[in-house]
Amino acid sequence: MKLPNGNPTPPLTAEPAKPTSAGSAKTAEAAVSPAISARQQLDQLQLANRETALARVAEVLNRQQQSGGQLVLEVRGRTMAVQAAVGDTALETGDWVKVMRAGNELQLMGKLAPAQEAGIARALAQRLPWQQSIDAGLAKVLSSLVQGVRAEPSGSSLPSSLSQQPLPAPVRQAIEQLVNRLPVSTHLGNSSQTSDAGQQIRQWVAESGLFAESRLAQTRDPALPDLKLAVARIITTLLEHQGGGPEQFNRLTPLSTPELVQSPLQFPNALAPPAPQGSAEPVTVGQMLRLLAGMLNRITVNQLHSQVLSTRTTADAPTPVSTLLLELPWVTPQNEPRMAQVRIEQYQDEAGSGEKKQAAGVMEWRLSLAMDLDAAGPLHFDVALRQEQVTARVWAEKQSTLQQVQHTLPSLRQSLSDLGLEVKELDCRRGNPRGATTRLEHRLVDTRA
Repeated sequence: MKLPNGNPTPPLTAEPAKPTSAGSAKTAEAAVSPAISARQQLDQLQLANRETALARVAEVLNRQQQSGGQLVLEVRGRTMAVQAAVGDTALETGDWVKVMRAGNELQLMGKLAPAQEAGIARALAQRLPWQQSIDAGLAKVLSSLVQGVRAEPSGSSLPSSLSQQPLPAPVRQAIEQLVNRLPVSTHLGNSSQTSDAGQQIRQWVAESGLFAESRLAQTRDPALPDLKLAVARIITTLLEHQGGGPEQFNRLTPLSTPELVQSPLQFPNALAPPAPQGSAEPVTVGQMLRLLAGMLNRITVNQLHSQVLSTRTTADAPTPVSTLLLELPWVTPQNEPRMAQVRIEQYQDEAGSGEKKQAAGVMEWRLSLAMDLDAAGPLHFDVALRQEQVTARVWAEKQSTLQQVQHTLPSLRQSLSDLGLEVKELDCRRGNPRGATTRLEHRLVDTRA
């Protein structure tokens, strides 16, 4: 791979040139080019002649025949565009390659095995269009406990009331086991001791489905209480009652929620409140399986999205050490499901440079929580904890809720102080926080896939 030669001055992005033989990408003399010379670019990489380095394919531009085209490579933290003809080596965005400096060009030495993050990103992209909102899906599943299910369409024209049938006992039991594990809003956090409330929340998070496979690998207990595993158990029970196996489930097209199709990576995603139970027509067994498949995809998307966000690299903003995206369902006293969306990020302070840069800096935790509390309306909380210093902001859409929260801020400040925390900022505002969005770094996933 050769970089542009010629006169002048920054930036480091190189002008693409004409392709040459397989296994290398070369650039011609830059007639009128603002780019610095190829030698200068390679020298800035501190890459000596015959020295090798790893490069990441950040983007594939104007793909040409014979696996050639314009590539954007990331080498040692710098980005450069090259024109490449790489023979039979098919390069895609996210691939890692080994390159060697040969004079004033980069020679392609080989392609590395796919990185783990690439496989995660592909799995994520496959599930993005097929997500069902957890709370809306649960509302329909819980309705089936009362309404039963409709018989599958047939040639007969029976009235809908006659075609309804109760859920089979094993299916009903599997659904009730899931519901019984969900917190009730009147009991959630209603504890006389902070330690008990903390234990409730830890259990809620642990059983959210985000850690399903990890917990199952540790205990090997098929009855392990977990949202994702509970949904899978309902699916398995339904299939067994229908006389089908896993292959039948794999042929189903999951039902998706329109809001999650329009913005599949938005987190939190403002969704319409679920319809009251009993207001919709009962679903068929096939529709319930498709609904559960969409819910399963939603939980899996949150798992994969968390992994990708934890492994991404970007120079535009501080990168969290780890990111967790969780959706925590609960039920109202009327047994109507609701949901809280939680984003937890851990940052490591790496302030300073050179010898002054700390190898292990101070950790900062950031929590974003979004929920709709019916009468109170949508609420959004942002909390940052850095050692003993805490910053918190609350956004409320309703004016009455805003006033109520502002009235309770002094007691909240006192409670935080009683815990030994220094309150740096405590505020409540009207509306929604700006930039309360999340998206995958575009080089990792093509959402059109």
